[in-house]
Amino acid sequence: MKVHVLTLFPRLFGAFLEEGMVGIAREQGALDVELHDYRDATTDRHRTVDDRPIGGGPGMVIKPEPVCATIDRLLAQRADEGRGEVPLPMILLTPSGAPFDAERAQWLADQPEWLVLCGRYEGFDERIHQAYPWAELSLGPYVLSGGEVPAMALIEASSRLIPGVLGDPESARQDSFSHREGHLDHPHYTRPREFRGQTVPDVLLSGDHSQIEAWRASRRKERTAAQAPGKDQR
Repeated sequence: MKVHVLTLFPRLFGAFLEEGMVGIAREQGALDVELHDYRDATTDRHRTVDDRPIGGGPGMVIKPEPVCATIDRLLAQRADEGRGEVPLPMILLTPSGAPFDAERAQWLADQPEWLVLCGRYEGFDERIHQAYPWAELSLGPYVLSGGEVPAMALIEASSRLIPGVLGDPESARQDSFSHREGHLDHPHYTRPREFRGQTVPDVLLSGDHSQIEAWRASRRKERTAAQAPGKDQR
């Protein structure tokens, strides 16, 4: 899976791409992340990527020229390399996007190549939204300073679903939201058997796999119900 990340802060991805499961995926050749700084596509001596909003208001807005120039150059390169006929899913990270979930993570994992655009400041000039067939995604109903952290979330959530990346394929299938019912994961225990007065449930020590799975299924349902939409967890 090849991911193109358009960002003004490529150095933010340094440690993220080197460590943990993402680093392993890259070492295996299962994941290739190419960082594109769209500030490099500016043409003025100050390398300007933003400007004040027309009509007034706070903050600064990402200009369309550097973003579109970067994307057009990438698309032209793909065409020159004979990959132009292969669709390139394009992800725009925005608070108004559809919620990113396990199904969309799997969709990204199934793509051989995709692009994600990270914003900053007050957002993008609307003509960027209109210039390409974006899939607009959001991590949730809150605001971050930029799209780099959400982009990392998309990369990690999708790359761990690539066959062979995780040592045990059951790890991904048993994760929260990956169950057929969409449940949260069940509680997990390891040694020691007793810790600070709390013990591992006897059923997990029974050796009866049918009872263990029934217990785990029950706990998944309970956890999911406790986190149901509208339930105040504060």
